[in-house]
Amino acid sequence: MLKQIRYFQSVVRLGSFTAAAEEHYISQSAISQQIKALEEELGVTLLERKKRSFTLTPAGEFFYKKSLVLVADYDNIVRELQKVSGNSGELLKVGLLKGYSGKEFNSAVSEFTVQYPDVTVEVTHGNHDALYALLRNGEIDIVLNDQRRAFSDEYVNIVLDIREYYVEISANSPLAQLDEVEISDLKNTPLILLSSPDQQETERSFYANDLGFQSEIYFTEYIDDALMQVIQGKGFMPIEGSGEAVQTTTKALRLLRNGKPIIRRYCAFMKADNPKKHTNEFIEILKKQF
Repeated sequence: MLKQIRYFQSVVRLGSFTAAAEEHYISQSAISQQIKALEEELGVTLLERKKRSFTLTPAGEFFYKKSLVLVADYDNIVRELQKVSGNSGELLKVGLLKGYSGKEFNSAVSEFTVQYPDVTVEVTHGNHDALYALLRNGEIDIVLNDQRRAFSDEYVNIVLDIREYYVEISANSPLAQLDEVEISDLKNTPLILLSSPDQQETERSFYANDLGFQSEIYFTEYIDDALMQVIQGKGFMPIEGSGEAVQTTTKALRLLRNGKPIIRRYCAFMKADNPKKHTNEFIEILKKQF
């Protein structure tokens, strides 16, 4: 019955038998039959079916709300049971670029969890080289990272998206009147970067030598500290991911070099010989988010 309840919840949440069937990788007729079987088991009509739509009956609305609590409790019990038995299930270790603000990764984790509820996704944040080292040493299974070196045959290299560089600056700055800015025009404004102490020189070299920033560079390990400095007009920071300012107190500016946008590639990486289950499944889900 639990599987039937999950099917019912998906139909209600998505408002469609077709969409719910796609979510669970079964046919529309199969999910419809499962809902009917659930209704017969309960002895009530949950959905009032029309030609191409449905409405919840009063019993269906009551059951839907109560079933959400029921399934959530069941899932929590199963997780606790695994801990008690010493079997915490499979662990998928994923590295995420520090400061990444795009919604794609969280959406991928959410969808993956629905499809593979017995697999726990453990996330490690870090700079490019730190994540690369963890992947190389087998300490994480998948990395979402920016591309800074040529692709290697030792890894599965998947370009998820190609985006323009944006920087975030205080909304009170005169520069906030612009929509784009030359990298050379920021030379007198400090660049604020997220980095652990052991990665600071690597990050300094990349931003100064590879990208061409001429600004003084300040480092912090925490996104909240970086944002507070930006808000107070003490510097600017590159935006990882979405190209949107994190909040209304800041402004996102497109970054140019000699009148042309600076491009960055976001990629998913995993070792080519990675034998771990579900790495490919996670990457396929991640690709759909971009």
